[in-house]
Amino acid sequence: MHATRRAVLLGGVAATLSGPWRDAEAASPAGLAGLAQPVDILEDRWGIAHVRARTIPDAFFADGYIVARDRLWELDFGHRRSLGRLAELFGAAFVPSDTANRLVLFRGDAEGELAAFPPLVQECARAYVAGINARIAEVTATPSLLPAEFALFACAPLQWDVLDLIRMRAEVTGNTRAEIRRARLAARGALAHDALVTPLEPAHVPTVPDGLDTGAVTEADLGLFEVLQAPLPLAGLHAADDATRRRNEGSNSWVIAPARTATGRPILANDPHLAFGVPGPRHVIHLTAPGLDVIGGGAAGMPGIMQGHNARIAFGRTNFHIDQEDVFILRTDPDDPLRYAHQGGWKRMEQVETRIAVRGEADRLVSLYYTVQGPVVARDPARHRATAVSATWLAPGANGLLANIGINLARDWPGFREALRVHTSPTNFTYADIDGNIGWQAAGGLPHRADGHDGLVPAPGDGRYDWQGLQPLEALPSRFNPARGWFSTSNEMNLPPDYPAESRRVSFEWRDRFRHERIEQVLDATPRATLADSVALQHDTLSMLALQMVRLLPDIPPPLAAEAALLRAWNGRVTADSAAAALYEVWWTRLQHALHARLIPPSLRDLLPGPISATVQLSLFHSPDSRFGPDPAQARDRMLAETFAAAVAELRDRLGPLPAAWRWGALHTVTLKHPLAAIPAVAAAFPAIGGPAAESGGDPYTVMARWYSPHAGAANPYAATGGASYLMVCDVGAWDRSLFLNFPGQSADPRSPHYADFLPAWLRGAMQPLPFSARTVQAAAIRRLTLHPAQPRSPVAPAPR
Repeated sequence: MHATRRAVLLGGVAATLSGPWRDAEAASPAGLAGLAQPVDILEDRWGIAHVRARTIPDAFFADGYIVARDRLWELDFGHRRSLGRLAELFGAAFVPSDTANRLVLFRGDAEGELAAFPPLVQECARAYVAGINARIAEVTATPSLLPAEFALFACAPLQWDVLDLIRMRAEVTGNTRAEIRRARLAARGALAHDALVTPLEPAHVPTVPDGLDTGAVTEADLGLFEVLQAPLPLAGLHAADDATRRRNEGSNSWVIAPARTATGRPILANDPHLAFGVPGPRHVIHLTAPGLDVIGGGAAGMPGIMQGHNARIAFGRTNFHIDQEDVFILRTDPDDPLRYAHQGGWKRMEQVETRIAVRGEADRLVSLYYTVQGPVVARDPARHRATAVSATWLAPGANGLLANIGINLARDWPGFREALRVHTSPTNFTYADIDGNIGWQAAGGLPHRADGHDGLVPAPGDGRYDWQGLQPLEALPSRFNPARGWFSTSNEMNLPPDYPAESRRVSFEWRDRFRHERIEQVLDATPRATLADSVALQHDTLSMLALQMVRLLPDIPPPLAAEAALLRAWNGRVTADSAAAALYEVWWTRLQHALHARLIPPSLRDLLPGPISATVQLSLFHSPDSRFGPDPAQARDRMLAETFAAAVAELRDRLGPLPAAWRWGALHTVTLKHPLAAIPAVAAAFPAIGGPAAESGGDPYTVMARWYSPHAGAANPYAATGGASYLMVCDVGAWDRSLFLNFPGQSADPRSPHYADFLPAWLRGAMQPLPFSARTVQAAAIRRLTLHPAQPRSPVAPAPR
């Protein structure tokens, strides 16, 4: 399938591939404003640009230019959303979203924030933005290069300003919803039920701060912060889909020391888990210049590489859990609702007016309000109350969008850790270097809370519970060259035993440990690990949860004894071709619903719609208690047997009466749609890819994580909705041996040969070489182009007199 592309000659400045997409590219103008010197780019069979620049800033210019070439609509949509400029494109339904996003733009000294970075980082940020704008200038001059969405919505891409990278801050984690939920449960005397859904680690009892009237707390208190977390009106997503995504977002990453590898070199592996879509969440690029040589996956609108390696170090990341947002309930003055009680007196909210353009309507003038705690997300003058939110990512110096630049330039462990000081998002960073060192550093903004507030329930905004700044990076845990010889993280609670968790209050909310336990089991049993071992582990489908659940299956008499025997004989691997895996997953889903119905009273289901935590569910089935009734074991077995029978009936209905025809992959299919596919014109221009033939193994608890959303009403509640789309395994020091996948492809343009070319390899788990050295890049290249700087204008000769 790649023969045509391989036949393209190298060396021609405008060498192109056949077809309308590449033919249109050939018409692009040559001169690019903001580029200092020519930049050569070699593209390989997967459309990955290997950039060869003369200066580091020019390499970042090419980064911005290439991501805008490949992902301009994604880039522009995210830019508009963050700046609060979607209503001018989509109409009045987006005014709440625009208002919410404008509310959380950084309001401090943006110029000063940028100036606080080292000069080289500043230059790279400006160059990245110049590269985006240069591509925008190209497509404006040659409209045939514009992605189809711009024609569908009759719009043009926005220009970028380097200060946008400082002002765009929103990184909502979702903890505020849980705070409101706990307050409302406390008001009903049912706070203990929250642990069924979100068990706290380390063991902790939530504290209701003194002075909080939990009975007055409602969902309305989240106001515009809820808008930030809700699906957009055109996203075509259900709230249940969004909730499932938030529960499952995570990743796996591990590093293995030289003493435990077959080559004597470290191995670093990483596979971030995010929602599936087209385009995928990562864009791969290779940036080279004197003093810079870095390759890996990045994100549109964020300069540099998020997960990858340079010539000396490799770096990966998973979600760490820092509670970065707190809700504060304010008491307002009945005579003046813009005044709020604070530290024994009254303070006035700052009011800022902003004008929102609305497509097809007059502009809307909207007022934004701010307190000492942060932005005001809800006001209720009739009840003399308002709500403000403190968020670490709004703090001065929390410039997360520029963090990659310093990480990409780091050469050793101290330099790497220093670069993490401005990394706002809560992250486990894994590290390995060519000197044989491995490490882990947790990073992200960590609030310094007042005594009496654990961050799990809203607090009164009277001043007693205001944050006292952010804690330094050194307050977060790290490990360097651990004695065990490896380190792994999969979003589990990984605070070390001696860490002062109660005093620093990093988080009490984490993911289940099942993925981590399986990785731990494999790494402990592999004294001489190879790259192939890490690739296999990234695609491992053995479910530690399933093995324990199947052992609990009670005696099942005929006529379902054969199906029970099928499950008992199963090896616990959730593969696409497995009948037993299909039976287990449907059984597990029905068990979730049944246990939720038993444990959550009807009066609490509005606050706890489910599901029960998998860890809690397994524990309760192992050791049933009085919540199952007077004979807990018997009631447990009855539930297991009844849901098993229902699962068999469901599979017979979905896949036929014979277990020989059952396959987990027949249910667990992958279909990728444009994010705006709910709009018919978009769906027609961007047909779905994947579908019934794209069968997947895995589930939310296997190392090869593949989530599904088993909510009522879905046509196929078992369809795979997220997991690892970017995967890499780095051979540290022998970089050309490193491997990767980037699903579904580099480009967001269906005319591009790189729109979904990774789909077949991804479905097979067939990792691909990631060429790095000049020799292997040259051998892998199938296309070359050169970016030229804009020519300065010739001086105009004076007219003769």
